[in-house]
Amino acid sequence: MGESQLAHPPLFTYVSMLTLLTVVPPFIILMWYTNVHADGSILKTFNYLKENGLQGLIDIWPRPTAVAGKIIIFYGLFEAALQILLPGERVEGPISPTGHRPVYKANGVAAYTVTLITYLSLWWFGIFNPTIVYDHLGEILSTLNIGSLIFCLLLYIKGHVAPSSTDHGSSGNVIVDFYWGMELYPRIGKHFDIKVFTNCRFGMISWALLPITYCIKQYEEYGSLSDSMLVHTIITLVYVTKFFWWEAGYWNTMDIAHDRAGFYICWGCLVFLPCIYTSPGMYLVKHPVNLGPQLALSILAAGILCVYINYDCDRQRQEFRRTNGKALVWGKAPSKIVASYTTTTGETKTSILLTSGWWGLARHFHYVPEILASFFWCVPALFNHFIPYFYVIYLTVLLLDRAKRDDERCKAKYGKYWKKYCEKVPYRVIPGIY
Repeated sequence: MGESQLAHPPLFTYVSMLTLLTVVPPFIILMWYTNVHADGSILKTFNYLKENGLQGLIDIWPRPTAVAGKIIIFYGLFEAALQILLPGERVEGPISPTGHRPVYKANGVAAYTVTLITYLSLWWFGIFNPTIVYDHLGEILSTLNIGSLIFCLLLYIKGHVAPSSTDHGSSGNVIVDFYWGMELYPRIGKHFDIKVFTNCRFGMISWALLPITYCIKQYEEYGSLSDSMLVHTIITLVYVTKFFWWEAGYWNTMDIAHDRAGFYICWGCLVFLPCIYTSPGMYLVKHPVNLGPQLALSILAAGILCVYINYDCDRQRQEFRRTNGKALVWGKAPSKIVASYTTTTGETKTSILLTSGWWGLARHFHYVPEILASFFWCVPALFNHFIPYFYVIYLTVLLLDRAKRDDERCKAKYGKYWKKYCEKVPYRVIPGIY
């Protein structure tokens, strides 16, 4: 049995989990309501809830509808079919603590491309108007909220009765197991990977489709497309395209290789991601901002540059690993540390840790351009309201916490070698500061 992610959590952790399980689903609805019906004003929403209390939340909560259900089911089945049917290169993931190595089919670029072409074609030929998605967005998010909680419950049951690999286990606490998940690599059959579907296909592709939807809605609403919406959408699409170009590398990250399939990851990608990650564009639909050519192009260039640096950080480390430390880094032989570790089955393995290039600046420097890129696709909304910046604030907290968790995991895994690595690369995220 694989070790639980949190075998003996303190009381604070229980309270945090229960808070997230009960508070975050309503928060999704309030984010939608504030952007679409409260003029983007958090104060308006707060005052409304202050005056009307719980009944006010119940009144604004959209009820699941057949239209919302059909959109979700069609989209989910379409992405699942592409994941199964499209050809792709065979890619091996990292070896897990129990010695298990997952195998994937890398067809993310094809699935992403086919989805975008299909979506735009349906609109262009008058078969389906994407504005329907925006008009029913509250109902869709409400339906996703309920459906995803049921989905996470089924994952919890599956982890107990039919785990897919040796990478599973229970903490002995229902709340912890539901929140963090029971399995690291849950699959349906041998080939349909559930986390690839929730994280990459359903979640990440929706991150591209919704900004396009918001563009079409704004155009229909005002007869034109604002340069702010255009800049936001282009930077977002460049980022998501980069993600799918690098998808096989993502399968080596904490989301896939270390975080189990539970509420935290799966509900997050099915519900939180489509709402919160696209919220700047959701706001801009009814709040078009005219940036002017010079400011628009400056923001666009800065955002794309940050996306490129983020990509180059990951590419640099991927090439370093692929060539077993022989690839040049910034034109020079790389500096590295050879570290050994022991799996839970007692096998001794070896890893190489890159200590030059981007990875010599800080142990998680790639988070810096990612946070900056998110700022540049939020800033086209300018500063009339706070809500367009919620995503970049959330992302900053998320990535700083992830850097801390990753450091703790690596310290436990590599021991003295990690101490040596930290001596060579002393900063965690921001060179010279943190």
